[in-house]
Amino acid sequence: MFQELVQLLKEHFYVPLYLITWVIAVYRYRRYYDTALKYLPILIIYTFFTELLGVLVKYNSNFQFFSDDRYAWHNVIIYNIFQLIFFLFFYRVYGKVIKKDQYRKWIWYGTYICILSYLVNAILYNPMHNQMTYAHIIGSLILILIIVFYFIEKQSEVNPYRQIYNLLFWISLGLSIFYVAFPAILILGDINFNINIQFYFRYILLTVIALMYGCFIIGLLLGQRKAFR
Repeated sequence: MFQELVQLLKEHFYVPLYLITWVIAVYRYRRYYDTALKYLPILIIYTFFTELLGVLVKYNSNFQFFSDDRYAWHNVIIYNIFQLIFFLFFYRVYGKVIKKDQYRKWIWYGTYICILSYLVNAILYNPMHNQMTYAHIIGSLILILIIVFYFIEKQSEVNPYRQIYNLLFWISLGLSIFYVAFPAILILGDINFNINIQFYFRYILLTVIALMYGCFIIGLLLGQRKAFR
């Protein structure tokens, strides 16, 4: 069992990457413990266990949600739940950090739209067996728009600290890299391409995941409490 787990982690490098990010987030926690990102380590370790469980369900017969052999490898439900929680977490972070009332009002509207899109998607397509593609796309677009609000506001304020020391700047950069690409990957992933093209899209997905968490790690290592905003 242990050897199988090690082999799976080698084949899915991004799972250990989440754990490494979590270790760094905990180590640097004093630098942002009283900010809007104070629950970031919890989100990261939740990401790790979600991905680990997803891999085990797909490749190990001892971890299954369904007794029917046709669906034994289905693990999509845990990702559907995770993605909604992930969006809501960062909507809340930016809702606390952004100061402009109009932007904050739009963030609340975006939050309601995101939740509604997941409810509608779950009604139309069984989330136990189907990826909530449309809801993921809507949630991604809302998050990108919120990040744009954040960068616009940052441009207009005077800050004596350089942005490379602002943890939220690096988090925002990482999220932007991933969620600009994510909707396109979802749409193209639903098209019945040949296996070579599907492998290419998976390579792109893993690349943007690595870039996103690379930005997170840089921000955690360079971030300073006084520069946070």
